[in-house]
Amino acid sequence: MESKIFALTGATGNIGSVLTETLLSRGYQIRAIGRSRERLQPLVDKGAEALVGSLEDAEFLTRAFTGANAVFAMIPPNLTASDFRAYQNQIGEALATAIKNAGVKQVVNLSSIAGHLDEGTGPIKGLHDNEERFNALEDVNVVHLRPGFFMENLLFGVEVIKNMGANGSALDPQVALPMIATRDIALVAADLLTGSFSGKSVREILGQRDLTMTEATTAIGNAIGKPDLKYVQFPYEDARKAMLGMGMSQNMVDEMIEMYRGMNSGIVRPSEARSPENTTPTTIGEFARSTFAGAYGANKAQSAARTA
Repeated sequence: MESKIFALTGATGNIGSVLTETLLSRGYQIRAIGRSRERLQPLVDKGAEALVGSLEDAEFLTRAFTGANAVFAMIPPNLTASDFRAYQNQIGEALATAIKNAGVKQVVNLSSIAGHLDEGTGPIKGLHDNEERFNALEDVNVVHLRPGFFMENLLFGVEVIKNMGANGSALDPQVALPMIATRDIALVAADLLTGSFSGKSVREILGQRDLTMTEATTAIGNAIGKPDLKYVQFPYEDARKAMLGMGMSQNMVDEMIEMYRGMNSGIVRPSEARSPENTTPTTIGEFARSTFAGAYGANKAQSAARTA
């Protein structure tokens, strides 16, 4: 029997690369979709077919999706977009058009906790738009995957720790959030794609447990040899200036600040209680040791090389 074909958008990202490798290891045929052939090459070397093009190009996506048993749909970040929600909707429209025109029947769509809300959530608003868009597709089965706060977002703290000697962001140190490793998201997506589902549904995944930024910082400190590492909450205006200094667009910064406010106030939250079904295995300690410590060490090594 011929193996199933899966078309994966965002194939070179944190989630997409693990998803691609996982499905390849299970013997499936993978169409890895991305903008850069060079970045796709490691996946090609492992057996994937590379399809290079823009996610805003519905004709390209239709060709990429035609004949696929299922599609993993996601909207990649774009920190320099002048209107991020418009950017999200442009890609969302192209994805929906391609799914319809290619006759795809099974879709796993990457969304977020609070994806059911249409205001007060920053960049999640565009993911809400896309959930609604995909829900309007007739005769297409869709699972909206709503993960919590990506542990990988903590990597923005590498530069902060290096420059300040403390970790910091605009998040309240005492607000507990469901934090999840992107690897765990990929593994859930793989199981969904290779399983069966019907209709339109939501699957929340919330990480191993809820964590405050203070708790996450303690785990990071232990992993990088700084057991006394502290967490500092930045005023929103300071966070705004820092993000602009990183090269983010004004609109993207506005959206991020809105999301931070939503997290701090309790708007950005899961819609269901934690359960064995929505809990995933990777702990913050494991992430700090396996991912954060490596990124922090590489950053310090690069800094030392620049000053040598």
